[in-house]
Amino acid sequence: MISTGAAAALSALWSARSWRATGHVLVGLPLGVASFALTCALPVGVAYSAGWSLIYAPGDDRMVTAALVLLAVVVPVPALMTVRGLTALQRRRFRVLLGVEIPPPPRHGDPRPHRMLRELGTADTWRQVAYHVSALVTGVLGAASVAALWLVLPLVLAGVWDRTVALTVLAPAALLAAPWVARGAARADTAVARALLGPSRSEELSVRVATLARSRADIIAATDAERRRIERDLHDGAQQRLVSLAMNLGMARATLTDTPEPARRAIEAAHDEATQALAELREFVRGLHPAVLDDRGLDAALSGITARAPLPVRLTVAVPSRCSPVIEAIAYFVVSEALTNIAKHAHASRAEVTVERVADRLRVVVADDGRGGATLGATRGRPGDGDGTGLRGLAQRAASVDGTFTLHSPAGGPTTITVELPCVS
Repeated sequence: MISTGAAAALSALWSARSWRATGHVLVGLPLGVASFALTCALPVGVAYSAGWSLIYAPGDDRMVTAALVLLAVVVPVPALMTVRGLTALQRRRFRVLLGVEIPPPPRHGDPRPHRMLRELGTADTWRQVAYHVSALVTGVLGAASVAALWLVLPLVLAGVWDRTVALTVLAPAALLAAPWVARGAARADTAVARALLGPSRSEELSVRVATLARSRADIIAATDAERRRIERDLHDGAQQRLVSLAMNLGMARATLTDTPEPARRAIEAAHDEATQALAELREFVRGLHPAVLDDRGLDAALSGITARAPLPVRLTVAVPSRCSPVIEAIAYFVVSEALTNIAKHAHASRAEVTVERVADRLRVVVADDGRGGATLGATRGRPGDGDGTGLRGLAQRAASVDGTFTLHSPAGGPTTITVELPCVS
């Protein structure tokens, strides 16, 4: 019976993984030599030779001096510009032969030549150069080790060593070791390539943060779009039917005066209930997303809020150009919720709302002359009861788009809420 370890060692001889690793290591030798020559040997050699020639060049021969300076400075630059092309070849080698995908670092540059020159001094470029320099060592060692092990048997058959000893000991050991050496060399090369050719830890985190930011923006936009759809459906559907019902009941109430008293009271009660339900539905629809915000902008929408407020509100809006719909919606709900809190808890006699655009930020300031004492974790004037979800919700709304929320509310007042939002047009 063959042991499990021996079976695994024998199966590695015809394993596709072993042959792919062997091909990867052998192809890495010429590619590593070429990468080293183009990214290190050629630039360093040219610059070194030109530098020494410049030192010993005749001082009065300006043409020779200019040519040497040009050679020392300009020639290495195109060689270094081949780094990304060589890196692409190396990534393709890993992908085709090993099935390993090494993602490129995020590109922040411009593909035009004069912008590409700026990338030569980046850490990303020099990490790639470091891999191409190390590829000479890893390529020679890996390919030489694997090739030597696979060549033992042909050399034995050619009579280089004593056949009796070689065929019974050396050749079988070399054949069994060759796949594992190839796998080990490929694994080591992959680890080095991931560290030097792939994105660094900070770059991975940056990409992750950017991805999460895009996902969050998409979710916020989708939520806002869904809220608009619900508002339209209620406005065009249920609200219109309630309007029709209230009108019919009103006409019946006005015209059916000769009906019995119980029936007339039932019609009056139904008309009152329909009118109240219509008013509540309108307020609910307005709270979802006011249609005037889309049609006429933030100034008109906030004017409607302040006009309905139960206390005098001074409104100032200085927004020369409109922001994105999501930002306008957040600003609208910030003002709406803040004025609701003032009416419920502040005991204020007046309030002031200021909305202005400062550079690329939309600043919303809501102030009142109430009793103060508001915090994010408690209702105004009653600390610790845990009912301050309104202000906390405003802070969360602002944070959802990378905005800021500031609350200043000393005991005795006044209270000022300042929200700044990125105004993306």
